[in-house]
Amino acid sequence: MLQGRFEKVMRRLSTLDWRAALMILVAILGVAVLAGLVTSQRIADEQRDAALSRQSESYEIIVLAQSLGATLARAEAVLGRYVVAGEDAMGRDFVAEWQNAGGQLALLERRARADPGQRDRLARLRTAYLARGAELAQIARNTNVRRNDRAYAYFNEARRSPHLVAMSRELQAIFDAERVRLRERAGQARTTAAEAVQETRNLMIFGVLLVVGAIVLGWLNLQAVRERAAAAAEAEAQRRRSIELEAAVARATESLQAEARERAAAEAQLRQAQKMEAVGQLTGGIAHDFNNMLAVVLGGIELAKRNLPKDAEEAQRHIDNAAEGASRAAALTRQLLGFARSEALAPEAIEPGELIAGMSILLDRTLGDGIAVETQCEGNGWHVWADRVQLENALLNLAVNARDAMDGRGTLTISCSHTPLDEHHPGECGPGDYVCLSVSDTGSGMSKEVMERVFEPFFTTKPVGKGTGLGLSQIFGFVRQSGGEVRIDSAVGAGTTVTMLLPCHAAKAEDIAAPERIGPQEAPGDALDILVVEDDPRVLSATLAALEELGHRPVACDDPLAAPRIVAGLHALDLILTDVIMPGQTGPEMIAALEPQLDGVAILYVTGYAGEAEEDRFGGRPILRKPYTLAGLEQALADALDWHPATDDPGAAG
Repeated sequence: MLQGRFEKVMRRLSTLDWRAALMILVAILGVAVLAGLVTSQRIADEQRDAALSRQSESYEIIVLAQSLGATLARAEAVLGRYVVAGEDAMGRDFVAEWQNAGGQLALLERRARADPGQRDRLARLRTAYLARGAELAQIARNTNVRRNDRAYAYFNEARRSPHLVAMSRELQAIFDAERVRLRERAGQARTTAAEAVQETRNLMIFGVLLVVGAIVLGWLNLQAVRERAAAAAEAEAQRRRSIELEAAVARATESLQAEARERAAAEAQLRQAQKMEAVGQLTGGIAHDFNNMLAVVLGGIELAKRNLPKDAEEAQRHIDNAAEGASRAAALTRQLLGFARSEALAPEAIEPGELIAGMSILLDRTLGDGIAVETQCEGNGWHVWADRVQLENALLNLAVNARDAMDGRGTLTISCSHTPLDEHHPGECGPGDYVCLSVSDTGSGMSKEVMERVFEPFFTTKPVGKGTGLGLSQIFGFVRQSGGEVRIDSAVGAGTTVTMLLPCHAAKAEDIAAPERIGPQEAPGDALDILVVEDDPRVLSATLAALEELGHRPVACDDPLAAPRIVAGLHALDLILTDVIMPGQTGPEMIAALEPQLDGVAILYVTGYAGEAEEDRFGGRPILRKPYTLAGLEQALADALDWHPATDDPGAAG
């Protein structure tokens, strides 16, 4: 049977025109050449990508080594300035730079772990880094306790430390070794590319020969099948044009639909952003006016307390209660300004239990009467080093999300505790002591699919217009920047618990900001001639009374545009105390216009709203926040008189 089939096939082949047979053979060879070209190109691309990846690894290690060297140099330079100046801020900058160098070293170790030689060099570099860190820490500790002689001695000795030489030597060795490897990898990449080009060139030459043969054979067949080929070609062209037209219409339709969807989403997001911006502006504006009123209230209460008879105990008690209420209102206003992002932010040592207790009023007003708030704080005494406003904002965002998940009714539990972690602990946090802040609700919970996306920016399960989807992503970024991690434990119908793990801060009593000084203070000097520029008549009157109570000679000005005329008529002027935002002209603009008339006159800005003007427009001058006490006003006057413009001259520090 097989013999019969073979003979039948041979008879069919014998009936074919030899030109057709050659055309089939050429076509098969052409397909083979094309497949070879595609395969060769794919292999060449893979080899090139692998070579480029290896080169990229070498570049990254070189850049990391250079960055580590620069960071170590900056850390030592900052320590030198700290030893000379003794400013605590420089000491903190040194610690931050040195810790940043440790992080870069750890990243460099991870990137170079595949190379045994580089691992050995990095191990030696790590040893030298730790030893050098111990030397510099000794210098910083002596500076911190004001043992300047020892600090100078240790610092001079540390400049000749073998550990410093070892770090420089190992960094240079890492850099040189990686440069050698980079040259080797570059040579390999060039060799691979040259081989691929040669192979492709050979295949292309063979393909050209096949094309020439196909052209010759095609010309031989062209005369016989011209009419039929022309008709078939025209039909095929028409069919292709029809398909291309349909595809173009489909692409245009899909593009228009996609643009419409993107435009609608962008408009909705813009509306939400505008609403949030309007809320922030409204909050800031309300807080500004409220601070002006509180400035009048607190100033009047202090003046009344100073003028009460010594035996007026009942009136003194009522005035103290009023002052406490005004102070609590001022604290609430500062919180509102913080959430409106109008206050300057800075990290500080924070005791979580005190922070949660201080937010109780704000949480009650935000969540409503349907939400029962419970707090469970353990391990008091542990602190975290973080931005207070951002941490408060994170807790408030979690509380609002919990309220929405409970449809406005349920129990919200905020807990804090001390949690030690070892090296075997799963997660992003390294071993050490952590403060665990948790927000739990009795709401509807989340599915596994939702939990996998909750930290994506702009992802939200709330209806359109009810949320921006940025809350959890901002919390995630804040916690990661603070060296911690965020966890979510939730199940559908079983509620949700969001936990923030933040590294503990070894805060000392002197590291925590002291409360505002109260009680009588020594006057900054003799009675001063002070020009008070304030457009609010109540605040102006209260400020004049406070300055007179402190023994100074104030002159009132309720219009900044009239200030030049008043200044010109004064015989003496020691200080200008001015509001920031006023009709017609801002405080900084008025001071700039008065500059030719001022010679050694101190400037003190007073404001109840930090967002009234750009911070850099104040020129670094002291700023007094409304509302303020007499002690705060007196201290601000002293700071304004002692203020001197910053200079870049290195000799000025001496």
